[in-house]
Amino acid sequence: MIDEQKQPENTLETQESTSAQHETNQETTERESSAAANWASQPESSATPQTENWESTPTDFAEVETIAETANDLLKENEEIIAALQQENANLKQLLDRQGDQINTLKAQYARLAADFDNFRKRTLKEKENLEQQAKISVITELLPVVDNFERARTQIKPASEGEKTIQNSYQGVYKTLVDCLKRLGVSAMRPEGQQFDPNLHEAMLRESTDEYPEGTVIEQLMRGYVLGDKVLRHAMVKVAVPKEPMITSEEENIAEDNQLENTDS
Repeated sequence: MIDEQKQPENTLETQESTSAQHETNQETTERESSAAANWASQPESSATPQTENWESTPTDFAEVETIAETANDLLKENEEIIAALQQENANLKQLLDRQGDQINTLKAQYARLAADFDNFRKRTLKEKENLEQQAKISVITELLPVVDNFERARTQIKPASEGEKTIQNSYQGVYKTLVDCLKRLGVSAMRPEGQQFDPNLHEAMLRESTDEYPEGTVIEQLMRGYVLGDKVLRHAMVKVAVPKEPMITSEEENIAEDNQLENTDS
């Protein structure tokens, strides 16, 4: 009983599925028919795929040629840019070389200026030292007569009383102070006695015939000479020894006169 009741339901399901399959088959048939109709209605060029690809090939070649031309143009532009950069590099190198030459020239000029300035500095320093030396010599030379007067006074004055001794000690102190000041300035007195006469240092005022000293020896200093370093402030006035002349007797004089007359007659 139960199976009999369920059988109609299964029959209905079977019918529905058969109906749905029939509809699906019908739709498929309609689509195929529509596709065939569309295929038939298309032109031959579109119906054959190989013909369509063959006709589109020239367009692809044109694009390739365009790309190639563009690449060539870019290559030429790059070559021009490279050439311009090379030219600019060469120009910069030339500029660098010129600047290097200018630097070398300026260095040489600086070296010459430095040498000239060093020479000028040394020359100026030497001139300054010479001026100082000349000024010192001039002042000291003016003071030398004062020293001479003190020395004369010391040898000539003979103090007889305590007052005169006090005066003598006073001016002797002044004289000593003056001499010490001259020594500090580099002045030294000559001591030519017993030395050989030197015209660069001495001035011969008197000559004395003697056998006690060799010829040309300074016997006495008449006026003291002074030097400042290696510079002579004043020559020493001296007496110089000369050999004695031989004594000629009257007989020797007569013989010399007779010989002279004989030579004249002959």
